[in-house]
Amino acid sequence: MLEGLTVGLGYMLAHPLTFLFVFGGMVWGVVFGSMPGLTGIIGVALLIPFTYSIGVIESLLMLGSVYVGATFGGCITAILFNTPGSPEAACTSLDGYPLAKKGEGGKALGYALASSAIGGLIGCVVLMLLTPPLARLALGFGPAEYFALAMLGITAISSLGSNSVLKALLSGVLGLAIATVGIDPLTGGSRFTFGNDILLSGIDFVPVIIGMFAISEVLTRFSERVGDKKSLPPAPQVSTPKISWTDLLLVKATMIRSSIIGILIGILPGVGATTASFISYSEAVRWSRTPEKFGKGAYEGVVAPETANSASVGTSLVPLLALGIPGSATTAVMIGGLTIHGVVPGPNLLTQNQELVYAIFIGMILSNIVMITVGLKAIKYMTKILDAPYAIIGPSIVVLCMTGVFALRNNSMDIVTMLIFGGVGFLMRKLQYPIAPMIIGLVLGPIAEVSLRRALLMNGYDWGALFTRPISGLILYVCIASLLYGFYGQYKKFKQSRLQLKTAN
Repeated sequence: MLEGLTVGLGYMLAHPLTFLFVFGGMVWGVVFGSMPGLTGIIGVALLIPFTYSIGVIESLLMLGSVYVGATFGGCITAILFNTPGSPEAACTSLDGYPLAKKGEGGKALGYALASSAIGGLIGCVVLMLLTPPLARLALGFGPAEYFALAMLGITAISSLGSNSVLKALLSGVLGLAIATVGIDPLTGGSRFTFGNDILLSGIDFVPVIIGMFAISEVLTRFSERVGDKKSLPPAPQVSTPKISWTDLLLVKATMIRSSIIGILIGILPGVGATTASFISYSEAVRWSRTPEKFGKGAYEGVVAPETANSASVGTSLVPLLALGIPGSATTAVMIGGLTIHGVVPGPNLLTQNQELVYAIFIGMILSNIVMITVGLKAIKYMTKILDAPYAIIGPSIVVLCMTGVFALRNNSMDIVTMLIFGGVGFLMRKLQYPIAPMIIGLVLGPIAEVSLRRALLMNGYDWGALFTRPISGLILYVCIASLLYGFYGQYKKFKQSRLQLKTAN
């Protein structure tokens, strides 16, 4: 490995322009990540044609930097405006925006930047050291293990963002139901389309997420103005993001746990950073001593998803480089950058093209370091927008969201979906139903459903097989135990409130 690192570093030092490609890709990625709907996938895809004229190493360093930058960039608008720039930043909105409304947006952004950099560096180191064994581990995961991982995230919904377990569960069930709309992935039959061909492709979760967070927030802010017959409330003030080592030590357990989750999720083909952020957020709630603070402004709620989604970026390259299988949607697009130059990803790549592989490793580490500088500058300029009146910011957010959602698939129905779910999110806020469980159900529902049905088909519909496999069985038993413990905690709170009410009377 040391020899490979020397070769990769030697190439980059001999070709200084590679560092410029890393920096340029990072800026491009942060910009695309912070624009709602314009995700890292689009940012990478748009640069693919430009890789014709540059070398393969420079191409992959640039595309990898875009991926890293876009994964972080989504949290900036998520925290400042409750408008996730990318799907993996949706969890960051849950606590980042409440912190911004409290005047602690600068610290929240600081935590997000530090968590992203640390999680990304950990993921890159793991990528560099453990690519071959991690690839073999990923191959050992079957449908039962994928189902268990999805359930790990879903079982935490009863604790998220509401004092009512029933409301949280109903919100989660609604998300699971929405995820079933469209063509059945196993049988090919249509489900819940009501004869409408537009619904055959299902309801994409990106317009739903943007609608539920961004559009509902704009509607809420303007409804406050109408209801109180006064001007809109001022935008939250954001200080310069400063985080000390003491601050990071306070959340070290969350950061370590989320890094591990991000690494494990990242190596699984086709899962990606969005799933990593939701599962890590759910686990942060599950392990917290004060789960009731989540959704109301908990720093762990920012650290967990940002650490996990950045850690998963590096390890998502593991199946790509070692097996030729994309670890996420973005790495699937990155395969185009390889094939353009005649490079075939797979086991032979690690032995036959060490210069390329180790240059990528070094470039990904450098990207996470560069991200700190670029991120600080991006935060500085984005916060200037808050000085404008919300009467200008609000409509601008709506226009930006509509543009980004349309650009994602060039489908005008995605705009309609976004606006509909913006109204749904607004009603849920007014009725005090938490949004987080619905989003978790929507994102993880398809993984849980397809994996469960495949696992049952493979085992003759023997439910016991899910629990007898070592990895899936362990995860499912943890899910059941933690869910029961959560309900027990809610029951204890109910009894205490009843006792306090009797004492007061």
